[in-house]
Amino acid sequence: MLFGIFAVHSPDLCPLNNSRSKKTFLEIKGKLKSAQKKFGIKKMLGFYMSVLEHEWIIILDAKSAHDIEQMCIAVGISSTSTVKIVPINDFNDVIARIK
Repeated sequence: MLFGIFAVHSPDLCPLNNSRSKKTFLEIKGKLKSAQKKFGIKKMLGFYMSVLEHEWIIILDAKSAHDIEQMCIAVGISSTSTVKIVPINDFNDVIARIK
């Protein structure tokens, strides 16, 4: 299943403005890769940022939102951000269902 992780932080917790957040941010991608197997993540499809919106968007192929929730806690994403985990679908899959 595909999931989008939408992690939003306040400007004062932005890695550009906060040394603790900066440390977390610099380590996050490595921690995500290390934690993938433990938390049932099949693949990280994308990791994007909207700097001015203070939002991270991570697209994963994973078994469950509950495992993703635990991973966000373990790797530190939830220490600086409010996290929303949303099941998402590939556009072509939705079109096939509609037809």
